[in-house]
Amino acid sequence: MLNYIGYRVLQLIPLMIAISIIVFFIIQLPPGDFLSTYIQQLELSGTKVDAGTILSLQRQYGLDQPFIVQYLVWMKNILVEGDLGRSFQWNQPVSEVLGGRLMLTMVISVVSLIFVWIIAIPIGIYSAVRQYSILDYVFTFIGFIGLAVPGFLLALVVLYVVFVNTGVSLSGLFSPEYVDAPWSMAKVMDMLPRLVLPVVIIGMSGTAGLIRVMRGMLLDELSKQYVITARAKGVESTKLLFKYPVRMAINPLISTIGWTLPALISGEAIVSIVMNLPTTGPVLLRALMFQDMYLAGSFLLIVSVLTVIGTLISDILLAWLDPRIRFGGVAD
Repeated sequence: MLNYIGYRVLQLIPLMIAISIIVFFIIQLPPGDFLSTYIQQLELSGTKVDAGTILSLQRQYGLDQPFIVQYLVWMKNILVEGDLGRSFQWNQPVSEVLGGRLMLTMVISVVSLIFVWIIAIPIGIYSAVRQYSILDYVFTFIGFIGLAVPGFLLALVVLYVVFVNTGVSLSGLFSPEYVDAPWSMAKVMDMLPRLVLPVVIIGMSGTAGLIRVMRGMLLDELSKQYVITARAKGVESTKLLFKYPVRMAINPLISTIGWTLPALISGEAIVSIVMNLPTTGPVLLRALMFQDMYLAGSFLLIVSVLTVIGTLISDILLAWLDPRIRFGGVAD
């Protein structure tokens, strides 16, 4: 098992180098840069910017350097000093801009993930075991609605209905008196009830999708010969179900961890904007709109690294569950 893990980790090094180059290249693809937008805004407001000032700003932000030099300086600062660069738009280090929002995003996303698994796996198992029952049809109907309705639309409807009927605005994670207050137990207790609605809305589509995956995979396992043989030999149904078919059917869910980790950080940007949540999604959107290259690049790099780490965790868990994968991976 250790050989397999070491083999997989070594494969990630060139992959991460390639990803960092691609990320830095992609964020520089659009024409112009943050400085061009900034100068344009100054000129529109009536402030004239001479050539000397433009040159000074280019040197200040390092935008007068070739692409490869900018990339090497950026990577050196990350690897040696842990410095992700400076956000042009916020005029702050990227780590400070993302720090607090990353924590809140991870709290919302982890709770949403737990919510999705707790709801989806039991329902998926029930729908497969009780195929074509009334509750199976009900869960299937609700699942299709969850997949079809966008999260931001659901958020808008819920916020509107609650506000019209109660006069209470559910947007944001904190009451007005706690928005800028330092962290305390009172602030955490204020956040907890407001966390329920974003978790349910963000987890809705994931729950619906996971129910369908779990149901389909388990139905496939239940029809296999080893299950039929075990039933014919009189193995107790519940023991048989959870010992082999459920264990095999859950493999695709574990493989989704590779996509889940980046989702923990990126969050649901549109839902966060609609619900005024202080997460990283709206920051990324603004960074891309204003070509804030180090902020956008650092965010995309973090998401990419988490995708790779999540895939590694998935592979290790799958190899632990099924040794055939482990031996096949080493042989390849």
